[in-house]
Amino acid sequence: MTADQLKGKSFRGALNYNLEKVKKGVAKWLDTSFTHSNERSVMEEVRMIRVMRPNLAKYFYHTSVNFPPEENLGDEQMKSIAKAYLERMGFDQHQFAIFRHFDADHPHLHILVNRIGYDGSVVSDSQDYKRSEGVLRKLEKQYGLTEVISSKQAQERAMTKNELEMMKRTDEPSVKLKLQVSIKEVLKKRPNAEQFINLLEAKGVNVLFNQASTGFVSGISYGYEGMQFKGAHLGNAYKWQAIKNGIGYEQERDRTAIYEANVRTRAGATIAGTTRTGTDQKTAVGNTANVSQGTGKLQDQIGKAARNNVEKIGTDGKYNSEHGVPDPNDRRQRGADLQSQQQSRKQVGDQALPGSDLIRSLLGSDHDTGDMDQAALNKFKKKKKRGQKI
Repeated sequence: MTADQLKGKSFRGALNYNLEKVKKGVAKWLDTSFTHSNERSVMEEVRMIRVMRPNLAKYFYHTSVNFPPEENLGDEQMKSIAKAYLERMGFDQHQFAIFRHFDADHPHLHILVNRIGYDGSVVSDSQDYKRSEGVLRKLEKQYGLTEVISSKQAQERAMTKNELEMMKRTDEPSVKLKLQVSIKEVLKKRPNAEQFINLLEAKGVNVLFNQASTGFVSGISYGYEGMQFKGAHLGNAYKWQAIKNGIGYEQERDRTAIYEANVRTRAGATIAGTTRTGTDQKTAVGNTANVSQGTGKLQDQIGKAARNNVEKIGTDGKYNSEHGVPDPNDRRQRGADLQSQQQSRKQVGDQALPGSDLIRSLLGSDHDTGDMDQAALNKFKKKKKRGQKI
């Protein structure tokens, strides 16, 4: 069995969904704690309990329990399983409604529960997915049902109900499935770390490692078609613990290749606003051979890029950096001359200031003399013209 869980504040919405299925003849009531089965009566009873916890937003719990297609279950057996599930999940003193659906190729039922109990207590939703999986494994054994492998044991995460429905609508494999296939194909070639990264990038998959400053790697995630997946989301076979064994990872040998892959992935995300993949990453940050390891070299590259951007201002007609002369038609000519004079004064003053070059390099172009307050500068000139002491 598997279970898809949902918590929210719209008991009415889920109720109407199931009632509509009943009306169409593709679902039926199996059991309920409510006095009547119509929407108005059910919601009135729900309100009577909810007033005890008016500030609890997500008071509603909805799960669909799915059985393998080959399971031949009667209504009474399904009802017994559903009530056992509720009890073991802590909902033994809570309002509930159980529906059996016939609109899929496998037996399944929907359970609606008020998380607020008759005494006003609330069932915690902490680790509810983990608890639910544990309950299902026990119920499978208790009722002699087909045992489903747990997510901890699974090498690949199965498709969710939403992913399966999307695949049916589009007649295409899901992004997660395509990503799993791509990674498996690369691993079959038994690559080293650098080859593993390059082969995935060639398939449009970007890789991001959780790498410490020492070079130690503790995790991995993959980006594909605008979506990001942690290794654990794809299955145990795609977690770093399994990947590093498959590529013969060595920390010192592979730290540079992993660092550079992270730079490409993060730069692609910054430039595009979303994570870039494959060849686009290399275009975004330049040739990978030019990506230097170490914070200092990376800062130098950033500083060079900033200076290049300043020179490119000339394309707007404000300054012609190619020829190194001002544009005579520029209306800001006098302002540029003034800035040049200010810069000259600053250079003279800096000669008497030890370490001024270092200070200026640390401050960068964002703190040039051109940023001086113009009002203060005008006041300085007036005082000088009048012969006042400054």
